[in-house]
Amino acid sequence: MDPDKDSARGLAQLAGYLLWNAEVEEARRQAGRFTDELPWLTTAQREEVERVYTANRLDASRAMLCRISARATELRGEYDARYHRLKARCVAAGVVLVGAVGGACTAVTLLAR
Repeated sequence: MDPDKDSARGLAQLAGYLLWNAEVEEARRQAGRFTDELPWLTTAQREEVERVYTANRLDASRAMLCRISARATELRGEYDARYHRLKARCVAAGVVLVGAVGGACTAVTLLAR
């Protein structure tokens, strides 16, 4: 087990937890603002509207995060593939260059005799 990876994973989980809690609180604030615009609601109705509004907002946020996560995974795969192709091209170009320089040096040495 790598302590650095464990620490990074723990920090990422903590950041995710804090971000999600901030989203929950923002959904609750918006639900409260929404019901404030409906002064004729009873207390029970107000609580129910806030609950439904918050649940809908969190469902939408969760769906958005799932889409973003899936796209990030797709992009990671695409960029990894591009990186590996670029790395292979650079290595191939380096081998060709070293071979060309070696051949030129050999040719100069043979011609200089």
